[in-house]
Amino acid sequence: MKTILGLAAALSLAAAAPALADTYAIEHVTLIDGLGHAPQADMTVQVDGDRITAVTPSALAKDLKGKRIDGRGKYLIPGLIDAHIHLKGGVAPQADAAAARASATQALASFLYAGVTSVYDAGNQADVILPLRADERAGKIASPRIFATGNLITYPGSHGDSMSVRISDFEKDKALLDKHIAEQQPDVLKITYDEEGWGSRPMITLMPQPLMEQIIKYYNQHGIRTTIHVSNETRSLEAIYSGADSLAHPDIQGPVSDSFVKLMAAKKVPFASTLTIGENYSRLAEHPEFLDQPLYVASFSAADRETMKTKVRADYQARHWTWWMKVMTPVCLENIRKIDAAGGVVALGTDQSSGPATHREMELLVQAGIKPLEVLKIATHNAARLLGKEDELGSVEAGKFADLVLLSADPTADINNAKQIAWVMKAGQIIDESKLPLAGAKQARRFEE
Repeated sequence: MKTILGLAAALSLAAAAPALADTYAIEHVTLIDGLGHAPQADMTVQVDGDRITAVTPSALAKDLKGKRIDGRGKYLIPGLIDAHIHLKGGVAPQADAAAARASATQALASFLYAGVTSVYDAGNQADVILPLRADERAGKIASPRIFATGNLITYPGSHGDSMSVRISDFEKDKALLDKHIAEQQPDVLKITYDEEGWGSRPMITLMPQPLMEQIIKYYNQHGIRTTIHVSNETRSLEAIYSGADSLAHPDIQGPVSDSFVKLMAAKKVPFASTLTIGENYSRLAEHPEFLDQPLYVASFSAADRETMKTKVRADYQARHWTWWMKVMTPVCLENIRKIDAAGGVVALGTDQSSGPATHREMELLVQAGIKPLEVLKIATHNAARLLGKEDELGSVEAGKFADLVLLSADPTADINNAKQIAWVMKAGQIIDESKLPLAGAKQARRFEE
């Protein structure tokens, strides 16, 4: 493939854009805009610098600038967004900082390679994720746009306690919140609100609801959106009525009620789908051959794939959790289908750390009974809504950032065609795949400018 070469969390997206973007006219392409509209044939998209400047039928396109790309027979979609990851290398404290960073940069490269141009890290070790976010915004690493919470906020003994700022009393602990805001500058705050005690999990401490409400209000007053880790309908309702801007997971503990479906449609509170994290256990236990698909071969080293096929697989086969999740995944699929059909806002999130997982999430959403065109909206515009970035990301419209993916086959006919990537563009720059620090072996892609 012939390609172009390509600080703090408070920096705007515009300030974070790479300085050296080119100018392109992508002509005669079939456009899938990310907003749920039917594909539009023979369209031209003008990219000037890091922005889309015009979207028009090719017959009406005038005064085209820059490099012309013939999009005949190809499909243009917005860059995919994974609105819930935990970047590899940073979830657990690392003795070897260099190794943790290398692992994380390989994972970030796998997202770009898979057409994912933005990710939200929903909880991590701050000393790993925050320098990576700063480096991405300074253009120092090959990476999707990184949005991050840094450390979680949780109640002592609650979910995610090991990578959290622990808050037990709002007034007494306000200094900890101020420090988190000032030093980590979260793009979206994540709070954990789950007593667990389901599946094969023990009961754990739950944050008092009034405290959660105070924290949400305080971060909102600082201009920061919130997402709340939940796992059932009751806690979801409590989080929503405490002021949550989004939910980190769907209801996985049982079928949702009709009233909850209606409420999610009325409130339009986005939630991250995160199907892949649970389904992955039984998938590896029963069908390890998925690791031989091209995106996995590129994203993981041969040694790591072999370890997953043997040691990790045996571990998963022995876990009660694996088989409980296999039983509950279809329940979760149906819950998501119902909420989406009613008009609720499902946003793609994997809870994992690789580009292939994003594509698996789309496959599972299709398995749920959601049409591929709607799944693409979930993976782009809806994910941008969860982050509060829909004015700049998530759709192919004039004025938006030029985060685009050119495909060689129609993803609305088969969601697996979203893997047929000709090139990936972030902020008006076509990604030079030869420079991506992937852990595995790249596949040859068949696009020439």
